[in-house]
Amino acid sequence: MGRKSVLSEKQWAEIERRLIAGEGARAIAPDFKINESAIRKRFGTQPKQIKDIANQVLAAEQAFKALPIKAQITAQGLIDDLRAVSLHLAGAAKYGSATAHRLSGIAHGKAQEIDDAAPMTEQSMESLKGIAVLTRMANESSQIGLNLLNANKDRIKRIEDAAEQDTGDSDADARAEAIALRLEASIATAKTS
Repeated sequence: MGRKSVLSEKQWAEIERRLIAGEGARAIAPDFKINESAIRKRFGTQPKQIKDIANQVLAAEQAFKALPIKAQITAQGLIDDLRAVSLHLAGAAKYGSATAHRLSGIAHGKAQEIDDAAPMTEQSMESLKGIAVLTRMANESSQIGLNLLNANKDRIKRIEDAAEQDTGDSDADARAEAIALRLEASIATAKTS
């Protein structure tokens, strides 16, 4: 466990605000009597990401406002539909994985009915058939969640690969962006809980 910070959370929040406003860590550090590296360690590339996302949102809002009213209505409908699809897929993934877990548990319980000494008896064979059906259903139930996880993993891999091509090796910014994507996915999942 690391040592306790000499700065309060309020001071760290002020540093973050100044970073987002465009000040550099080197300029801020002396004001708080800490090393520039402490600021970089605490915040990494997050302030840059926040600014980039804020700029993207602003650009999207401006582009949206530049559309004719009829196109704005159509675009807003599409936005609402995409949000609903995302929310419902996340919910389906959550329920699907819960169903897969429950069915796997039932299959596990059914496995206890198999006679180890005589696994080919009629009763054991019926239990095996039940286990096969439950296992197949559990695997099918888990597919939406697994597909969403794989899609997120593929997206992170593409970002890391692009960073490697830009710098020759995976740098801290790419790792930070990958972590941010993982957190974003976790937050989205938590919101559907």
